[in-house]
Amino acid sequence: MAKAKPQIVLGNVQLIPLNKLILSQSNVRRVKNGLSVEALAEDIAHRGLLQNLNVRPFVNEAGEETGVYEVPAGGRRFLALGILTKQKRLAKDAPVHCNVKAANDPISAEEDSLAENHFRSGLHPLDEFRAFYDMAEKGMGHETIAARFATSAHIVKQRLKLAVVSPKLLEAYGANEMTLETLMSFTLTDDHARQEQIWEGIADGIYEDEPSDIKALLTQDTVPASDKRVAYLGMDAYVAAGGPVRRDLFDEANEGYVEDVALLDRLFTEQLKADGEKVGAEGWKWVQLSSSFPVGHNNGLRRIHGKEVPLSEAEYAEREALRREQDDLMEKHSPEDEWPEEASRRYDEIEEAIDDFEDRPFTYDPAEMANAGAFVRVDNHGRLVVERGFVRPEDEPRTTAEIPDAEQSVVDGETEPAAPQRAVVTLGDRPADDDADDGVVKPLSDRLISELTSHRTIALQEAVAQNPEVALTLLLHKLATDLFYKGTTGGCLDAAVRTVSMIVQAPGLADTPSAQAQEEREKDYQAQMPQAHEQLWDFLAGLPAAHRLDLLAFCVSQGVSAYHERTNGAWHIERRLAAAGQLAQVVGLDMVAVGWQPTVGNYLGRVTKARILEAVREAKGEGPAQLIGDLKKDEMAKEAERLLENSGWLPEPLRVGEDRAASEPEEALPAFLSNEPVAEAA
Repeated sequence: MAKAKPQIVLGNVQLIPLNKLILSQSNVRRVKNGLSVEALAEDIAHRGLLQNLNVRPFVNEAGEETGVYEVPAGGRRFLALGILTKQKRLAKDAPVHCNVKAANDPISAEEDSLAENHFRSGLHPLDEFRAFYDMAEKGMGHETIAARFATSAHIVKQRLKLAVVSPKLLEAYGANEMTLETLMSFTLTDDHARQEQIWEGIADGIYEDEPSDIKALLTQDTVPASDKRVAYLGMDAYVAAGGPVRRDLFDEANEGYVEDVALLDRLFTEQLKADGEKVGAEGWKWVQLSSSFPVGHNNGLRRIHGKEVPLSEAEYAEREALRREQDDLMEKHSPEDEWPEEASRRYDEIEEAIDDFEDRPFTYDPAEMANAGAFVRVDNHGRLVVERGFVRPEDEPRTTAEIPDAEQSVVDGETEPAAPQRAVVTLGDRPADDDADDGVVKPLSDRLISELTSHRTIALQEAVAQNPEVALTLLLHKLATDLFYKGTTGGCLDAAVRTVSMIVQAPGLADTPSAQAQEEREKDYQAQMPQAHEQLWDFLAGLPAAHRLDLLAFCVSQGVSAYHERTNGAWHIERRLAAAGQLAQVVGLDMVAVGWQPTVGNYLGRVTKARILEAVREAKGEGPAQLIGDLKKDEMAKEAERLLENSGWLPEPLRVGEDRAASEPEEALPAFLSNEPVAEAA
């Protein structure tokens, strides 16, 4: 006889007097969200209690049931019933339908409370975070929680991470003072004091509340996984060496941030040295290592050329197979607006593999290698880059007559070169393996010099901040250097005025009063400048204060731009034009006063008829605009120029503040344009 399948028991429903019920501390709903309790009380009064309360016996310290029941699930309904009793609309001992569970039920009260709210809308996310946290604290694993609430373990981890953010920030989120995205950004650190400091800075307007800005503040002392040092070394190698990683659980890539930057730098340097030694073992005289070389690092060096190693038959066949696969992908997916993710990823993999085949190794003449070397660096993507075959001037081959006898050994009457030496591998300006202290006073390392001069920089900044006169001279010295001493570089102030380059210029711009005044002013100042740049500081310091301010104004003016150029990134143009508009208002710029008038050449002949009519309508009213509306474009532009003369009308890009083109009384039109009959000559 087949066994009967076990039946699910839905619960033990009992009628319990309302005055025998108390609200449980296990109820996860603490943040006010959704329908108010008062509104819920009115709904219960209208239609009755539609959903039972979930209760458990309340036990004393001895574990004995007390006859009272606590309500872990249905707390809002319980509170609504309490309101009705206070209003004397419901008896205090009114029987309430309750689903009763045993006090020692294996499913926790928190899980019951969360489940009831989780599977219906209205639960504030913060309550869910806290409930997950409570269940985890009671020993429930992430996978178990995820399975119980139909979600993923990763999402559970995210919720738990949110639950341990500073209580002050959780309170702000619960009060809708910050978004969920903002709260998520704070999980990059467990330091509540730092979280609160940044949140207070946002409230005071010191920081922006953009999640990206908050993350940047919280990771100032770290290195992102995208850094070339991490990409070159590999995050796994860093972690294997004991390096801590700060993870962003809400970043889909979840690559993390390196926290021990000193360890990263040490591991990076060690790996770069090891790779440099491998290159040196190829037979080069020297190998110079660097995380990056400056532009022109190989200037003045002769380069020897090797022979490219041809593809083997197997390599050639593999490359061609990859090309065919790439062509198939292109033919299949090119008509689509957006490729499938897998196809796009595979195409990139093939592209990279083909590039590897194309980047062939070279073989070199050992005799030439003995006098040449290689540069080894890491590019911005974390890839090792080796530039081989460079000969320094001092390593150029010499004739036999030029080689001292001490450098030769004679064997059986034949001249034989000295024994080959191991490649000298240097990192920066020091041997890569030079860690020993041999008593010789060596130059300070670049790193140490950088650290020492950072102290000097801060101290010098503070000293300048305390001396406005010196600060003014310093700024003026730098700006005057840029404008009047072309080609002179250097200086300790990182400030500059870049003369605005306007590729497209209006005809006759150089002849305008403003341009003429600027040219004369520049000639005047140029004539005053000392011939030697070294004398500039003393010259500027000796100028009267008013003259220094005038010169400063001229230098700064050369960098002002209200220019609009065609570009793909329009957002910074909009910002520039908005700032220029504000500046124009401050200085009281009046384009009419400086001589601009709308003409056929500078505007009216360059725009559509609709634009011409719009200008006339704004300046002169609807009547004149209608009367020239049927003219051809050229005639309309000429007549509009006459109508707009001395009207003060400006096209939108030249306006400042309120529209200057206020309507004026209609002007009498010439007879040929008016609707009035023309009188015949007597």
